[in-house]
Amino acid sequence: MTKRGRSSRIECEIEEVELENDEGFEVAGVCATCTKCGHQTESFGTEGASIRRCLALMREECPLGEQNFYVTEDD
Repeated sequence: MTKRGRSSRIECEIEEVELENDEGFEVAGVCATCTKCGHQTESFGTEGASIRRCLALMREECPLGEQNFYVTEDD
């Protein structure tokens, strides 16, 4: 567990997936999975901005309440 005020660098696995948009259509997207706890986030699109959004959401939504720095294996 991280100490308050400190953050750890946590790797996430990135997978390309099909997501359903608001209109019910399948669109390309990405899913990030935390290698520490298994929490997942998703974003539409498959480029770098979509991956960065998933990593930012991971920090915001951490079910353990931690403020980690999430990265991909390529970072």
